[in-house]
Amino acid sequence: MQIAVHQMTSGLDPEHNVSAMAKAIAASAKAGCTFYFAPEMSTLIDRDRTRGRQHISAESGSGALGRLTALASRHNIWLHLGSIPVVHENGDKLANRTIVVGNDGRIKARYDKMHLFDIDLASGESWRESSAYAGGEQPVAVQTPLGLMGLAICYDMRFPDLFSAYAKSGVDIITLPSAFTVPTGEAHWHSLLRARAIESESFVIAAAQCGVHEDGRRTYGHSLVVDPWGKVVLDMGDTPGLAFVDLDLGSIAEVRQQIPVHANRRSIVAPFIAG
Repeated sequence: MQIAVHQMTSGLDPEHNVSAMAKAIAASAKAGCTFYFAPEMSTLIDRDRTRGRQHISAESGSGALGRLTALASRHNIWLHLGSIPVVHENGDKLANRTIVVGNDGRIKARYDKMHLFDIDLASGESWRESSAYAGGEQPVAVQTPLGLMGLAICYDMRFPDLFSAYAKSGVDIITLPSAFTVPTGEAHWHSLLRARAIESESFVIAAAQCGVHEDGRRTYGHSLVVDPWGKVVLDMGDTPGLAFVDLDLGSIAEVRQQIPVHANRRSIVAPFIAG
């Protein structure tokens, strides 16, 4: 089954970003793709939170989301919007939210990023996602034409318990839209994504932001698709673009038959502390 992966360098203007997505969605549908995948913060990247906040609304009032859901039905294609910033329903903070849209234009699933990026890097970069965003409360999986899809975002990939929960649920696909920093990307991106695919024996689809953004940040790129054996079947490098990949969904069962980790899995309790 063919999918499209959109590697972007999103900027300060949601209208410009959504227009780029609209062109990519139309091209994906024309190429016969069943699904289009965008990166984290596809509709807006701005680390000046005061400036960026003027473009962020509640999900129900998002013009960008309305335009994108209309494109799904117009082009008869499923959309994974990566993630978009919305005002959280509690009204106090924002949510970094994945939205999956069916080819009928209806929202099929929402997932709010659970693990927030609060870190000081050796490069001097400092990030405090939790100062503006509320973390999600639970994993979310959704039935799609590709099978059961487990949703996660960027920094989530460092927390194996989340992916153990998805593996136990029998997901076929894990999505990890991202805006990875360059130092952490160079060190860990490929290793972590291959590990998530191998341990769950699922496809991993990770559309990413890349390059130098209008707000001055630089992201790693290298949007990846990894198969259930851990083989990288797509690596988009460090420039923006649109790529098409044929997923051999039959390989999921083949890999699980070769190494039956799902059948052999045992419930794990807290360790016995010897001595």
